[in-house]
Amino acid sequence: MSEQEFEEFARARTPQLYRSAWLLCGNHHEAEDLVQETLAKVFTKWRSPFGRRIDNPAAYAQTALTRTFISARRRRSSGEIPRDDLPDPPETTGGGSMSATDLSEVRLAIVEALAGLKPADRAVLVLRYLEDLSVEETAQRMGTSSGAVRSRALRALERVRPLLDDSLVVHPSKGTTHD
Repeated sequence: MSEQEFEEFARARTPQLYRSAWLLCGNHHEAEDLVQETLAKVFTKWRSPFGRRIDNPAAYAQTALTRTFISARRRRSSGEIPRDDLPDPPETTGGGSMSATDLSEVRLAIVEALAGLKPADRAVLVLRYLEDLSVEETAQRMGTSSGAVRSRALRALERVRPLLDDSLVVHPSKGTTHD
């Protein structure tokens, strides 16, 4: 496969990879770094004269992204979690459908709740419920069994649910943060 084909692939997949990375990291800068590291790994495999051809580059990239995220979190020596500065939320108006502001608040609440999980738990929830992958696809991308994905998802959901109330406001005092 040529470098031009890789560039086309990278341009097409970067938005989806960034979305997944942002959901995993909860931080714009870390997400960009994670996507760049992932694309570098894919490019290395893409160009390898000794490696097999990548059958499904999109799945390979998603798997590399997930595993890179989990590995980086395991190596992290500091308990410090960088965050983007967020403005004060604007006042919302009543209405039948959710406004863009309401949807943003829901997204931020979900990201904040995910931030309190262990990296592997966060990866399972992002892949299963936000990326809408099957148990088998999630297991393959995480390099684990389907049973492990099911039990990890169940435990992770049990940890996240108490953190969110019906309005999806995060209550940090109800849960513990894992790094």
